[in-house]
Amino acid sequence: MTSDALTKLGDFIDVKHGFAFKGGHFVDSPTCDIVVTPGNFAIGGGFQADKAKYYDGPIPEDYILHPGDLIVTMTDLSKAGDTLGYPAIIPDSNAVRYLHNQRIGLVQIKEGVEADSRFLFYRLCADDYRHHILATASGSTVRHTSPGRICEFETELPHLGEQRAIAAALGSLDDKIEQNRRTCGVMEQLARAIFQAWFVDFEPVKAKAAGATAFPSIPQDVFDTLPTEFQDSELGPIPQGWEVKAIAKIATFLNGLAMQKHPPRGDGRDIPVIKIAQLRKGSTEGASWANGDVPEDYVIHDRDLLFSWSGTLEATFWFGGIGGLNQHLFKVSSSRFPGWFCLLWIKHHLPWFRAIAASKATTMGHIKRQHLQEAEVVIPSSEMLTAADTVIGALYDLHAQTMVECRALGRMRDYLLPKLISGAVRVNVEGGADGI
Repeated sequence: MTSDALTKLGDFIDVKHGFAFKGGHFVDSPTCDIVVTPGNFAIGGGFQADKAKYYDGPIPEDYILHPGDLIVTMTDLSKAGDTLGYPAIIPDSNAVRYLHNQRIGLVQIKEGVEADSRFLFYRLCADDYRHHILATASGSTVRHTSPGRICEFETELPHLGEQRAIAAALGSLDDKIEQNRRTCGVMEQLARAIFQAWFVDFEPVKAKAAGATAFPSIPQDVFDTLPTEFQDSELGPIPQGWEVKAIAKIATFLNGLAMQKHPPRGDGRDIPVIKIAQLRKGSTEGASWANGDVPEDYVIHDRDLLFSWSGTLEATFWFGGIGGLNQHLFKVSSSRFPGWFCLLWIKHHLPWFRAIAASKATTMGHIKRQHLQEAEVVIPSSEMLTAADTVIGALYDLHAQTMVECRALGRMRDYLLPKLISGAVRVNVEGGADGI
């Protein structure tokens, strides 16, 4: 059954409830079984595999999910219902099984219905469906929807060929975004490995002390300036002539503002507020707003270095566009050292910072400025820092370009989604994504 007439989702799908897996079998140590929770859903739709809830108990066969299964979340802990009703597709994985938890709905296409699950995924990402879910949701602190409410949503179901063409067009953009993100991940790993080798393990200096006459990626004239001996320091032996300083001394850590004191005016100049949640997902989607008179120092732009010092401690470059710096976040800047140098030293100390935050007897652990004074870093020679910037800095420059491209691709996808779904833009069914 396919139709261009308006019909209810329930005419061609069922939404199956999940199983109440026993809390006593949830474990911290990785297992082959992961229970899917609302935390696995991204705002806007999509699967987040990094939030794993491991399980070591008995598993009903009917509640094992399979790659390609379409699921929706039916509970959300945020007042705004950030992910409520959004879809995700179970990813391919040979290493783990994903389990169908309660409050997660499994979308099942009814027998005899010609429907494409990837098309349905994008249909459930559209704004009109989103508005329906929020308008019919129950609860104030915890938001809920249900299979019945989901199935009441009215939509069209194009013929199967057009469904697949729409899914291919939008999927090609998502595939490129995912490829870019994987590439960025590899670049970050390379940058951290070089940083660790040069500035923490001092491998080039150790190599020269052992008789080496050159070192990969270090210009010969810079290698020639490296010392062959070590000196004592607060951190133990470091290369002779290098320094140890507090991380607070190499950069400015600007704490954000209480943005509720800068309420939006709706005059076209408002900016989204960047909080810890926005930092974690790298996007201002779902953010609250502040007026455009926020002091310039507290306005965030692409490539600014942000560090959340409370709650979930994270440090990263920002690529989510302009926004206002909220309290509990530092904007980190330095007139002397490259941003990557500050970032990687913060990341080096993150395990210690997180341990401090976890030890706080509060609901929201945090660190204090005194801990930035206590966290020490090694300062190399200016020649060595310049040489590192040509390698590590170049990796982060490419990383920045790729992340900005991801945002542009995401905007294109979000622009095309409602137009393709509504039929305002048609696809060439035979041409697929190339036939727009």
